[in-house]
Amino acid sequence: MNQQISDIKIYVACLAAYNSGHLHGTWIDATQSADEIHKDIQAMLKASPIENAEEFAIHDCDGFEGVSISEYSGIEEVAELAEFIEEHGALGGELIAHFNDLDHARETIEEHYHGEYSSLADFAQELTEETTQIPDNLAYYIDYEAMSRDLEINDVFAIEISHNEVHVFWRH
Repeated sequence: MNQQISDIKIYVACLAAYNSGHLHGTWIDATQSADEIHKDIQAMLKASPIENAEEFAIHDCDGFEGVSISEYSGIEEVAELAEFIEEHGALGGELIAHFNDLDHARETIEEHYHGEYSSLADFAQELTEETTQIPDNLAYYIDYEAMSRDLEINDVFAIEISHNEVHVFWRH
């Protein structure tokens, strides 16, 4: 088994031991390949207090940024989710939760991501200033808050990770 475990991990339990009243399992680094995770599971099952143990279940997880991992999630799926979350952090978790689909989350961040802003109004202001010549005498009259609400209705969606951390995506 791997000695060092990442912050993204699953707790896998031996079901034969569990059904016999024993708690036997291990935390496994979920950022490894699915093959490596399977090897760690097999090592845990081999060390089970119940001979010839074969079945396992995921009883806990940590570091998945709120993404739900079910007891019988496929190891390949767990490894893919962990890889995406390791790469994108809380934003990755929020995207998966928003779409409830890893492929859609992946496509959105790769093809429709516009950037991080302190607010959606800041995005509206930057977009306006980059695309429109604004006379100096009118600059202070522009309501970027209202513009950002209109943009969100039709053109973009935003994910707020924390105060002053808003990620903007073009709708598709």
